[in-house]
Order: sequence, then structure tokens, then C-alpha cells
Amino acid sequence: MKKSQKIFKYNLKLISIALLALICFSGCEKKEDTTEVNSIEVNKTTLDITVNNQNNTVSNNTINTPTTNVVTNTTNTTSHNSETVISKFSTRIYSRDKNRQKNLEITSNTLNGTVVEPNETFSFTKTVGPSTESKGYEKADIFDSNGNKIKGYGGGNCQVSSTLYNAVLKVPSLKVVERHEHSNKVPYVAENKDAAVAYGSVDFKFKNENDYPIKILVQASKKYVVVTLVKI
Repeated sequence: MKKSQKIFKYNLKLISIALLALICFSGCEKKEDTTEVNSIEVNKTTLDITVNNQNNTVSNNTINTPTTNVVTNTTNTTSHNSETVISKFSTRIYSRDKNRQKNLEITSNTLNGTVVEPNETFSFTKTVGPSTESKGYEKADIFDSNGNKIKGYGGGNCQVSSTLYNAVLKVPSLKVVERHEHSNKVPYVAENKDAAVAYGSVDFKFKNENDYPIKILVQASKKYVVVTLVKI
């Protein structure tokens, strides 16, 4: 009887250990599953937050970037200050006379930057004025009414006016109002392409028939006289 009780107690103990192990195993397994699920949910939440933050950042950057305003302001500035070349002509200086060279420089500097408004008539002699010694002009070769070379203040001015005349001819909307040929052939332009000037007697004039102003740019070097007409 005692032996049977011992066997029974032993078997009961084994059964209890087995049940305890089963319960422990099941509980631990369930806890691991729960942890994994929670981990996935946390990662998903983190991912959603990150994506949302990135979207918000892109959206904010797009809104705050004033791309349109920058382009508009740049365009307006360029349009307001733009100058477009509409004609250019140059003539070669053949004479080495220093007096003539000085006269060319004075006249070119006086004429340079002149603006002719729409429907305004430009006058060369009125713009440049008389060629006097007080202005720094020297005596150089000019033609008299018979085609003879003589010395006179402002000799060389006609090369500037002739260069301007040829630049004007390239623009149909600039109408020549007055132009005179020299009494003799000049070497710096083709025949019938010159424009003689002499204050108080002969002039070169043209009218700006455009709806915009033009600017006359003149530069005299030791070898060339260059006239550029620009739209402003």
C-alpha cells in the first residue's frame, strides 16, 4: 500500500511538472508573438510619421520659394534697361594729321550718347555746334565750294557725319531730311555716300519715325570712326 502511494505521488509530481512546463512554454510563446506584433506596429507608426514629416517639409519648401517673383523682377529690370543695336557702320581714317585726329575725337565725344526721341529730327551741326578754337578744335584739311583743299577749324568733322549717315541708311524707319555731298571725292566712304557738314551752311539731318528713342554712340580711334545706333 505504501509502495502504491509512492508511485502515485511520483506520477502526480511528473504530471504537475509537465503541466507547469506546458503552461510556461505557451505563455512565453504568446509573449514573443505579442512583442513582434507591437514592434511591427511601432515601426509602421514611425514610418508614417517620417513620411508625413518629409511631405510637410517638401510642401513648405515649395510654398516658401519665391521662384515666380524672382523671374518677374529680373524680366522687368532687363526690359526697362535694355538697349538693342539696330545699326553699325565704321570708316577708316587714312590721314595721319594730328590736328585732324584731335578734331575727330572732340566731335565724336560731343556726339556720343545723343538720344533722338520718336518723331524728333536730329541735326548734326546743331548737336555738335560750331568748330571753334575755344573748344579745342585745330585747323585741318577741308574742301571749299570748288573742291579745293584748304585749312579750317574742325577739319575731319565730315568723316563723323558721313559715318553716321551710312549707319542711318541701314534703318528704314530713320528718314534722311537733309544731306549734302562734298565738292570733291573723299576716301573714307563710297561715292555718293558722304554727308558734308559746315556750321551755318550745310547740315546732315534725319527724323526718327520709330515709336521708340534711339541713341547715337560714336567712337574715334587712331584708325577708325565707328557709329552704333541702339534702340532704347
